[in-house]
Amino acid sequence: MDIKAHLQVLLKLALVDENFDDQERDMIRMIAAANGVPKQEIEEMISKALKNKIDEPVVLPTLSDDEKFEYLYNIVQLMKIDSKIYLSEINFCEDMAVRLGFNKKVIGRLSRQIFSDPSITSDKERLKIAVLKFKN
Repeated sequence: MDIKAHLQVLLKLALVDENFDDQERDMIRMIAAANGVPKQEIEEMISKALKNKIDEPVVLPTLSDDEKFEYLYNIVQLMKIDSKIYLSEINFCEDMAVRLGFNKKVIGRLSRQIFSDPSITSDKERLKIAVLKFKN
């Protein structure tokens, strides 16, 4: 997976409601660290995203079904992490789902199954099987 592209998507989502809070920032940092992105590099990405807001278009690389699922899983988790869900966030997630080749209804399905607290894990394999049924 192109982790930098993945992080860019997460950063765009975090900024879409114009409220990039600490929980969103921490989750993005955690995903970056788990994927070997140096701390300085993710801080530069965050700083650049804050300066540019959401002007730059999201460019998605070619992704496997597993990678598409990770994108969807992470964007829904990030959307829910601050326990405030805005219409702009839902619209962004639905747009990303469509761009990844899914029916936008997959976001509602994932939202019911993914918890806002990243330490609470859902059955990701079973969820992935369910999500793949939404592919167009």
